[in-house]
Amino acid sequence: MQWIRESVVAESGKKKKRPSELEMQFLSVLWENGPLTVRQLHELLRDGKDRAYTTVLATLQSMEKKGLVDHQREGMANIYRPIVSKEKIMKPFMNGLLQNLFSGDVSSVVQSLIDSSNPNEEELKAIRKLINNEVKERNQKSGGKQ
Repeated sequence: MQWIRESVVAESGKKKKRPSELEMQFLSVLWENGPLTVRQLHELLRDGKDRAYTTVLATLQSMEKKGLVDHQREGMANIYRPIVSKEKIMKPFMNGLLQNLFSGDVSSVVQSLIDSSNPNEEELKAIRKLINNEVKERNQKSGGKQ
């Protein structure tokens, strides 16, 4: 089995366009589940929209041309996998959201996420832990100064 890479955009050095909302959803499913067939991806989409198999296939083919995924032939099916990391996509996306919607105010982003998602106690503990770890890391880098 060999992965086929048809990434015209990635290999030509041209500036890549940001993935569409649908492409971001596909990438999220692929990052979470690993390589999938078109049918498997189609079944795992969670937005409740009734998409045709051919729409999923055409979107994956477009994503491949953009350098977001590649595929490998396995029997009669193509298996698609992401070739960009979640971090590479999410960092500029989140930074754009932070700057454009919240004028760079990180605490407003966090408050908005909490207000709109209503996290349970376990999720709030995880958020506290992330913040506490970040504070510790910064204190260590600055020699313990606050």
